[in-house]
Amino acid sequence: MALEVSRSGYYAWLKRPESRLKIQNRELLKKIRKIYTVSRGTYGSPRITKALNKEGTTCGRNRIARLMRENGIVARSKRKYKATTNSKHNYPVAENLVNQNFTVDRPNKV
Repeated sequence: MALEVSRSGYYAWLKRPESRLKIQNRELLKKIRKIYTVSRGTYGSPRITKALNKEGTTCGRNRIARLMRENGIVARSKRKYKATTNSKHNYPVAENLVNQNFTVDRPNKV
């Protein structure tokens, strides 16, 4: 007895029909995946909950968060804007020697 369960109990568990909650979770997961793909992967559990409630499917955010976590559905977050160029400076600007003329007769000479 590896699992410490009787043989009859194990086979009774195998033949038992799927629970109502498991069936509902499977249907809910289909709806979650649909909303997630429509949002191009940007919606997390709070926004998916709002979208489902708007459709008429009432469910809690924690349940949706759990289903998303168990199935590896993760929202992609937007990157923060980072300014890389500061044009308003008083530093000297190098002279434009090339002037978009890239034809040269030998290397390292413009």
